[in-house]
Amino acid sequence: IMCQLFIDADPALWASHTRSFRMDGMVTSVRLEEMFWRTLETIGHRDDLTVPQLLHRLYNESLDADHDVGNFTSFLRVCCLRFLELQLRGLIPTEDRVKLSQLPARDILSLETIQRLKANPRLT
Repeated sequence: IMCQLFIDADPALWASHTRSFRMDGMVTSVRLEEMFWRTLETIGHRDDLTVPQLLHRLYNESLDADHDVGNFTSFLRVCCLRFLELQLRGLIPTEDRVKLSQLPARDILSLETIQRLKANPRLT
């Protein structure tokens, strides 16, 4: 069965959990599936951040960049998938000793743009 790797995976991975944390003095709750919580823990660990610290940083830096984070939960899911995709594509190292905050983000984004344009030249 093509989907057996997904269907027969541990059901705990897609169980949703709500976590509450304090952000700028207000209590906020986020509901995500366990797999996303685990990925956020991995991302935070890279820079010695707890998940609440990571979420606070993501939220504030998004606002500083003038992004609309109206659906913060969806944004977090995309961050998780993006982290994993960047690792799979070799654009960020998988070694957890390398802090994400020390990576050359602009260079990585430029490489990503070049790869995207090579894959689909009609986008130019």
